[in-house]
Amino acid sequence: MPSDSGPSWESAARGCGTGEIEAILLVGGQGTRLRPLTIATPKPLLPAAGVPFLAHQLARAAAAGITRVVLATAYRAEMFAAEFGDGSQFGLRLDCVQEEVPLDTGGGIRNAAASLRSGPDDPVVVFNGDVLSGHDLGAQLELHCKEDAAVTLHLVEVSDPASFGCVPTDSGGRVTAFLEKTRCPPTNRINAGCYVFKRRVIDEIPAGQVVSVERVTFPALISSGQVVMGYPDDAYWLDVGTPAAFVRGSCDLVLGRLVSPALPGPCGPALVLPGAVLGPGAQVTGGTVIGAGSHIGAGAHVDGSVLFDGVRIGAGARIAGSVIASAAVIGEGTVLDGAVIGAGAHIAAGNELRNGLRVWPGTELGPTSIRFSADA
Repeated sequence: MPSDSGPSWESAARGCGTGEIEAILLVGGQGTRLRPLTIATPKPLLPAAGVPFLAHQLARAAAAGITRVVLATAYRAEMFAAEFGDGSQFGLRLDCVQEEVPLDTGGGIRNAAASLRSGPDDPVVVFNGDVLSGHDLGAQLELHCKEDAAVTLHLVEVSDPASFGCVPTDSGGRVTAFLEKTRCPPTNRINAGCYVFKRRVIDEIPAGQVVSVERVTFPALISSGQVVMGYPDDAYWLDVGTPAAFVRGSCDLVLGRLVSPALPGPCGPALVLPGAVLGPGAQVTGGTVIGAGSHIGAGAHVDGSVLFDGVRIGAGARIAGSVIASAAVIGEGTVLDGAVIGAGAHIAAGNELRNGLRVWPGTELGPTSIRFSADA
């Protein structure tokens, strides 16, 4: 998809002629695809391009003209308020609403809506908490209000739509079906995880019940004849739910392929955070992030990777496409290629970990001549 070289979300407030837009951000998932990184930290709080992933979404929401965001939390809910407070650092009013039991997407949206102040016909934006997007939210809102839609869905084209919610539309852009992970998708346009709801539609979702908007709410709206619109957009979009995608998203932010007001430094080949030290001849490339207080040994090369705070990389190590959590130690000459290393793990010199292999927090992997691979 095209890169995003400038501010990409135009003012959301233009969309329906209202001075204030509220949003719900779904951040309740356990992030199981990202384990072991999410054992102690919710996925939206993992550091991407030097700040918690959610900071990029909040900063972009504020830049779009959204003034108030309700976080729909569940897993380790207390950590969100501790990290972001009242949202003033982003120019937002931020509230956190916790699900006592997981309620799925629709139930989570309905639960969070109790904190909204909007009227029944006002638009409410709903974001998925594990998506990076550069689409024009103002244009999506404009379409929503022009068509007086019940819901308007952001749509993107992907090469493998069978892994997502497939969304066919008619010639006028009206959604004709919502096919969640179907084997033979009729279109390569998929649900991109950003919706504009008419507030009254959210209020019709049963309160306190487990409801999926993808499997229940959207199909029911379509079958009842209500207007569900698709807003297609070809700007940058990425679901960061897997380790490889998470690393790619962080690197893309550092490289400037997606603009984020939350980025803590200028775009470039790498982002080296305060207190990090690079030894003689060490190289960091490909949008790599070197976390605060980390140390990269002499002659080591780290390419297209994410290192959390306090990581130590031994001399001559080769790291590519990997994510290394806080305080992990990687021995001299070690090779990591597409690996996921948990917090506090110790990987002794000479190991070679490839192809998505994951090491749990605190694990000590001793010296060996064996090459480890998740495909083995």
